[in-house]
Amino acid sequence: THGSAISVLSPWFSTHQSPSVYQDSGLYLKELIEPVLTCFNDADSRLRYYACEALYNIVKVARGSVLPHFNVLFDGLSKLAADPDPNVKSGSELLDRLLKDIVTESNQFDLVGFIPLLRERIYSNNQYARQFIISWILVLESVPDINLLDYLPEILDGLFQILGDNSKEIRKMCEVALGEFLKEIKKNPSSVKFAEMANILVIHCQAADDLIQLTAMCWMREFIQLAGRVMLPYSSGILTAVLPCLSYDDRKKNIKEVANVCNQSLMKLVIPEDDEMDEAKQSITLSAEPHPEEPVSKPEAPSTGSLDVSGDSSVSNASVCTVTSSERIQVTLNLDGIVQVLDCHLHDTSIGMMTRIAVLKWLYHLYIKTPRKMFRHTDSLFPILLRTLSDESDEVSAAAPAEVFLEAHHPHIQLSFGEAL
Repeated sequence: THGSAISVLSPWFSTHQSPSVYQDSGLYLKELIEPVLTCFNDADSRLRYYACEALYNIVKVARGSVLPHFNVLFDGLSKLAADPDPNVKSGSELLDRLLKDIVTESNQFDLVGFIPLLRERIYSNNQYARQFIISWILVLESVPDINLLDYLPEILDGLFQILGDNSKEIRKMCEVALGEFLKEIKKNPSSVKFAEMANILVIHCQAADDLIQLTAMCWMREFIQLAGRVMLPYSSGILTAVLPCLSYDDRKKNIKEVANVCNQSLMKLVIPEDDEMDEAKQSITLSAEPHPEEPVSKPEAPSTGSLDVSGDSSVSNASVCTVTSSERIQVTLNLDGIVQVLDCHLHDTSIGMMTRIAVLKWLYHLYIKTPRKMFRHTDSLFPILLRTLSDESDEVSAAAPAEVFLEAHHPHIQLSFGEAL
């Protein structure tokens, strides 16, 4: 039976560690590991414990030779991490630490082969399994020869899911893991797949959990400032997530402040060239090494009586990277999508005053920077902009840009606007 085999095999491996055993163990690892792993599913907790002990001794002898079998070992350990028996759980933790030591000291770890399994298991709802997953991510992040950042788009959504765990310890571990990734992103922005993670952040910037929302919003702020115009195609989604946060009260002050920076930084990415280039062919030049510390020139000073799009003075110096390189990457400003989001917010009577003001500033900014492309939206926007002039809030009605930008850019509307007043 498996039980008798394990009880014999375990002490044998712990005592027979001659050079010949080391040399030959790799030849039979599959035959040794698979039956032991099968015992991990046995109903008898004693057998599961003996199996764990036997596997520990096998791995201890084989060392780096077990790495080709890492996925099945990881799969088995992830199940034992949630084992109800404390002895089995303790034994699995010893085996887990040994395997982590082997991975850390080896340069033969197959990260590409491991990512699909990690991507699958990261969505586990079991707290112990989540803790196990995060502990491995932290270990892999710490190994210089393992570039987990390349595969961050595969696991970022799962990490944000774990960030909402009920356990404070797991949330803290996940915060640390996300913090390490963000440090690496800031250090090596040229190798980051910003575009592949943009929509993931948009989703979690709208989370009901405050920690998830704040963390995602902080990531979004860094992405906009580091990636610059690469984020433009995702503007409508970003605005959908960011604009409501601008009306948060002091209970969510931190989220509101970060959202404000995101909003201001995103607005600065829209430039007059967006109006001149054909949207299908518009492209920008991106540098191999962005310079997030280089400040962007302030928006053109608006004329008297118009909106100050620089907004809050606390973010007026927000940095957005200036990018230059020989590599051409197509970036399209989805103006229709942005206007649709802004229009929806203006029609929503439940949104807060600061959000409404931000929407009006956006419309003004778009008419200043891209008047030609905004012209086709004038007919649909004009009625709602007229209504903002009679808004109950003095701040909103004062900020209504209808008269300013419509008269400035479309003189033929000036008469009808005056008559309407």
